[in-house]
Amino acid sequence: MADPNTTNSDSGKGIIVMAVDYSNNSEWAFDWYVTNFHKPGNKVILLHVPESYINATTMSPGRVMELQRESDGKTTDLKQKFIDKASKLGIEAEFRVENADKPGHAIVDVAQKENATFVVTGTRGMGKFRRTIMGSVSDFVVHHAHCPVLVCRHKDK
Repeated sequence: MADPNTTNSDSGKGIIVMAVDYSNNSEWAFDWYVTNFHKPGNKVILLHVPESYINATTMSPGRVMELQRESDGKTTDLKQKFIDKASKLGIEAEFRVENADKPGHAIVDVAQKENATFVVTGTRGMGKFRRTIMGSVSDFVVHHAHCPVLVCRHKDK
């Protein structure tokens, strides 16, 4: 497991890439990281990869634009929520949006570019069948990231 005190040689800080979305699992992963792993001096990059409607060929252009506006509004709300949480806790955080067809690839790419100390992600809680068909973002990140990955799985209620 990565030592959260390990620093990025370029900036003198640990760089943590945390994947965030609208799910309760994402918020739970943030809270778990803060309670159990965060160390002063670490910088957290809150990374969101919104669902893209650019290649939605079965919908009318008007519907695609409507869905994109709705997604943009939700992303703004998500940014405010996580930046507020980090600020209240005195955590240096930056919210970043990456548009990509495959969220796992975007997470791995940002972690690589930022020379991340480690990546934090939650799980969507998909069942085995759905995960097999759709794939798992956290599974992709675990197998392709250049650094350690902390997958925070919310315990079933």
